[in-house]
Amino acid sequence: RIAVLEESGNMPLAYISAKLHGLEEHAERIQVAIETNGGSVEGLMDKVDTSTKKAGCLLQPPTPIVRSDNWPTLPIEKHTLEDLEAAAAEAEHSGEEEYHDAIPAHAAPEPSATAWGGDDLDEGDMGGFGDDDLDLGGDGGWDDDLDLGDDFGDKHDAAAPPDEMDGIQNVSDDATFDMPPAGRAPAGCWVANSSHAADHVAAGGASSALQLLNRQIAASEFSVLKDTMIGCYLGSTMSLPGVPGSGSMNIPLLRNDAGGHPGSDSLPRTSLKISNLVAGIRSGYRFFQGGKFNDSKNSFTDVLKKIPLVITENRNEANEVKEMLEICREYITAIRIKGAMSGCASDPVRSTELSAYFTHCNLQPIHLLLALRSAMGTAFKHKNFILAASFARRLLELPDMASERNADLRVKATKVLQKSEQMARNEHTLNYKENTTFYIDCKEFVPIYSEAESAKCSYCGSHYSESMKGMVCTTCTFSTVGVQTIGLVTGS
Repeated sequence: RIAVLEESGNMPLAYISAKLHGLEEHAERIQVAIETNGGSVEGLMDKVDTSTKKAGCLLQPPTPIVRSDNWPTLPIEKHTLEDLEAAAAEAEHSGEEEYHDAIPAHAAPEPSATAWGGDDLDEGDMGGFGDDDLDLGGDGGWDDDLDLGDDFGDKHDAAAPPDEMDGIQNVSDDATFDMPPAGRAPAGCWVANSSHAADHVAAGGASSALQLLNRQIAASEFSVLKDTMIGCYLGSTMSLPGVPGSGSMNIPLLRNDAGGHPGSDSLPRTSLKISNLVAGIRSGYRFFQGGKFNDSKNSFTDVLKKIPLVITENRNEANEVKEMLEICREYITAIRIKGAMSGCASDPVRSTELSAYFTHCNLQPIHLLLALRSAMGTAFKHKNFILAASFARRLLELPDMASERNADLRVKATKVLQKSEQMARNEHTLNYKENTTFYIDCKEFVPIYSEAESAKCSYCGSHYSESMKGMVCTTCTFSTVGVQTIGLVTGS
């Protein structure tokens, strides 16, 4: 470092470096050079904090964790031509030793350490192993011991010595060592090994991920899924700091590496799990119970956005995810109906109809109790006694009504039922048939009976009238209504 500073003309820095690291001889030499050029070293060391030991610490690159003789080189096997050249050199060297040692022709040669190259010797080197010592048959060689077929060319004359360099001129220019082919990048493996949009997002393949979502669940409003997709992409890798002065390395996180690295069959580890969905649904339940309907709707909507990017491990988890999807759809629809009830409180017909539809959402028993209590009160208030009696009966049939905490509500429902049975009339004509199966139009909030044609959201399954075909679902807010697709894909 001092030499570099000197050569570049930074004599003051070179002097400071020499003094900091205790190289006094270099410091004196540099001081002479500075003073010769009319400079001075006074005050240079005042600019450096030398009060601590770390002030003069020399930074060294870290010691490698893996220490091997060939690290990080790649072992390369010797080429066949190299083996032939080595064998020829050994044979020539052996022949020279035999010549200098003047071994007689009838003496048997001692076996050498290079006995594996016996095929390189011709008959002239066999010495005493002639026909008198060993009967080799009519061929006088080893040709009959192994039939290699016609693939190895014509047989040579046994009397002629084999040419070790035969065919060397016919070797092509590419007869050299071939480097192993480069492995596929993890992102490329993830895209090739999976048909789930989350794996494509984790690999950075946003275009292919959007295509999968469009083909599988008819997703079209992708801006709603932007934050979820970004989180899925960032959660598939980790940043590992490198040596000082170098950048951090992005390490892919794999979900199928429990038994070792899967190689080209690798799949990414995604940040969204079923536990995240469960936490969101519980939060929505809590807000719904407390009457915070906007917060509850936000919680269920957030779960709807995450479900397409959650990967399940088995069939049970897949069924749980699909059940959560239905829960979110029902609660979001119920909350939207509840909001519409507040907007038409002055209209007795519409408010009574909405309160009746509200009770047909598939809610938890404790929440259905609240919906029936509200609908019973609305119907009784607007003198629709037939409907009020129906809600009172359904309310009294709930298991939770047997508990002591609902004793007052049980008494109230009993009184409403008695009064309604006495009056036995509805004040208004309502668009509601209690004993007929129907779906709720999630845009207009009117019943769609089984005999009527309807369209469904390809993702969440919300029902609409035929006029909503090709439009974005108002429940999940990102899928198209009326497109027939394969549906939600939960596994890779």
